[in-house]
Amino acid sequence: MKKAMIAMAVLAGFGTTLAALPAGAQDVPAAIFTDPPHDAAHPARMAVLHIPSGGVAINGVAYVAAGAGPHPVVVLCHGLPGNEKNLDLAQALRRAGWTVVTFNYRGSWGSPGSYRFTNDLEDVDAVLAYLRAPANAAALGLDTKRMVLMGHSLGGWATALTAAHDNGLIGAALISPGNIGLIGSLPRAVAIKAFGDNGMEALADTSPTIMADEAIAHADAFDFVKAAPKLGATPLLVLTSDDGLAAPADALVKGAKAAGNGHVTSVHVATDHGWSDARVRLESEVIRWLAGLAK
Repeated sequence: MKKAMIAMAVLAGFGTTLAALPAGAQDVPAAIFTDPPHDAAHPARMAVLHIPSGGVAINGVAYVAAGAGPHPVVVLCHGLPGNEKNLDLAQALRRAGWTVVTFNYRGSWGSPGSYRFTNDLEDVDAVLAYLRAPANAAALGLDTKRMVLMGHSLGGWATALTAAHDNGLIGAALISPGNIGLIGSLPRAVAIKAFGDNGMEALADTSPTIMADEAIAHADAFDFVKAAPKLGATPLLVLTSDDGLAAPADALVKGAKAAGNGHVTSVHVATDHGWSDARVRLESEVIRWLAGLAK
């Protein structure tokens, strides 16, 4: 009885705290702060992946959701170089019932090979193909008919270009996307400088000059705004921040809508590129959007 009275007091205090919060703060999905019930037969788990791409095997991890499944899937693409990998977001999405797959592009964070933007795009395609293979999907308990591609910064760029040709996705989400094609349209010296301070030690066989020259050579193909006409059917979530990158993302949103896409959600939040003081907001926006896709 005493324990029950203490629990009631704690809950009462928690309710009072919630009542004092701003209205938006009360809309935080439960998956952000509540663990799912333990499933002894099918517990949440992690699986290390070695994904064939470009003649090597890149590193990946699957955050497998609890339950028998099959589970819907989010493939989460990191940025350049990927210091913020959004693993808190991956964990929250898993608690919400999604299996999340993260990976490192060739030449990044220990994955073998040379780091190139073209390789990034090939790697995303390779990851999706790997997960769709029946044996891999069965081993991980994946529902390959409910796959979402999501990316932050450069990962948002890769997500947009991939969603433009992959018709098997049920949605694509871009978090503060950076447009590599736009950088490629800048004067060479400016483009080199743009790639000059990105934690290069995490990337193999590259340099700001190599990255700038590749972006310049493929400026049109790498411009995600020019891919917007091919994004007329895939539901999109575009999240922007106060990092100076919002304008191209807004242009992508406009282009997708002009192409007939009636399922575009765009949200701007006053935070930095890494969403450093808006992590709960980021997770909330993504989980609510995914819940709409799952219906």
